[in-house]
Amino acid sequence: MIIAMVLTVLGLCLFEIISSIDNAIVNAEVLSTMSQKSRKWFLLWGLIFAVFVVRGLLPWIIVFAVNPSLGFLGSLTATFSNDPSVKEAIESSAPILLGGGGTFLVFLFFHWLFVEPKKYGLAGEQFFHKKSIWFFAVVSVLLAILVWLALKTNPMMAFSIVIGSTAFFITHGFKQNAEQGEQQLLNKNSNLSDISKILYLEIIDMTFSIDGVLGAFAFTLSVPLIILGNGIGAFVLRQFTVGNIDKIKKYAYLKNGAMYSILILGIIMLLDSFGVHIPSWLSPVATFAIVGFFFWKSHMELKNAKK
Repeated sequence: MIIAMVLTVLGLCLFEIISSIDNAIVNAEVLSTMSQKSRKWFLLWGLIFAVFVVRGLLPWIIVFAVNPSLGFLGSLTATFSNDPSVKEAIESSAPILLGGGGTFLVFLFFHWLFVEPKKYGLAGEQFFHKKSIWFFAVVSVLLAILVWLALKTNPMMAFSIVIGSTAFFITHGFKQNAEQGEQQLLNKNSNLSDISKILYLEIIDMTFSIDGVLGAFAFTLSVPLIILGNGIGAFVLRQFTVGNIDKIKKYAYLKNGAMYSILILGIIMLLDSFGVHIPSWLSPVATFAIVGFFFWKSHMELKNAKK
């Protein structure tokens, strides 16, 4: 039990770090335009906000929303309860949560594969990238298939799958807006104050954190474990933001590792929602294996470049 919990927390921590690298790079670049005092303020209070408000409150609210009968406090402690009725309530609501979250993550992967600029890490990525117009066709067909299958099992799960796809397109719009706003933040001639930049960074962080929060449910439905794992990951990432972000940027395939992890976690969530038994160790082990492979690939490219 303890080993499983530790493995889950470590997997959550790694996934939070790897899925938030783009956000950390934005933070580091914007912080370079701010005063030393403002940087320290962001790294301290911004971390508290990121951990306790975003990565703490959001998964708690999601669990409560899909199972309001547990109550707000009950949603936090439900997975540690010995009450059979509470466990039954969690198990019955899990497909609804996992169906929506899995759909969101799979859509996220396909958007990266077809549309987003990338360093090609595997054979076939360039081919799909050149067929970017296929993205909308692929996700539309996928959505229709998932909803059709879910309607046979649980109408509420079908609705959650639609919600997951809707959430993807809404957050995608926010991300595009954030990327445009980033240019203004990086402009040294900008009239924006450091406080305005900090507030904007927090909004960007909140938008980008949704991927990590939803992906966390592939590891566990326990809100305390999600808060702990994502919180540690957010803390480690903020430390990288201070002094090591340039080193991280040199590892060209880490984003590929993050996106393939997201694909696997999304598939795990969808399979689990349709009743396929998935061992609890699979999500963290798969995340470590995928990220480890692309880290090694990035390291070897750096090593060859030096030669």
